[in-house]
Amino acid sequence: MNKELVIGSLGTADDTYQYPRLINNTLGTRFKIITGYPGNNDVSVALERGEVQGRCGWSWSSAKSTRPAWIEEKKINILIQLSLSKHPDLPEVPLIMDLAKDDEQRQMFRLIFARQVMGRPFQSTPGVPQDRLEALQKAFMDTMKDPAFLAEADKLKFEITPVPGPAIENLVADILKMPPALAERAGQLLK
Repeated sequence: MNKELVIGSLGTADDTYQYPRLINNTLGTRFKIITGYPGNNDVSVALERGEVQGRCGWSWSSAKSTRPAWIEEKKINILIQLSLSKHPDLPEVPLIMDLAKDDEQRQMFRLIFARQVMGRPFQSTPGVPQDRLEALQKAFMDTMKDPAFLAEADKLKFEITPVPGPAIENLVADILKMPPALAERAGQLLK
C-alpha cells in the first residue's frame, strides 16, 4: 500500500495483469505491472533474475509444485490470497475477502474469485435424471477420497481439493443474482 511493487505479467487479458489491477483499483495497492512475458515460467525466471519483485495470480499448488525451494527456503512472501476462502497451508496470509472495504467490494471479489473455487469443473448435459446425477456426483467425490488415487496425485504433486456439485451449483446461482451494474463495475476494475 505504501511502496511500489514491480510484478511480471503475461498481458492485459491474463490474471497476472487483471488481478493486480483489481487490487490496485479497490484496495489502493501500488503494483507496477510489467507486461509481455510469454508464459508463467518466464515470470518466475524474471523474479529469480531480479527483473521483477513479484507475481500475482499464481496458484498455491503451482507454486508448491514448480518452485518448492522458494517456499522451503522462504525466498518468497505470500501477501494475499485471491480466493473465497483461505488455503489450509496459509492460515496467516490475509484473504482478499477480509480486506474488502464494503459490501460492494465483497460482492465484486466474490464474482471475480468464484472461479478459483470452481477450478476445473466436470459437467454433464441438461436433463440428466436426478438419480443418475447424484450417482455421478457420489462416484466423483468417492474417487477424490480414494487412497490409491490420492497417493498417485501426491506422487505427481497434484493438489486435490474437490468441491461437491451442489456447492458449485449454489455458487453459480449466487453469482447470477448479482446486479448487472455491479458486474460491469467489477469488469471495469480489471482493466
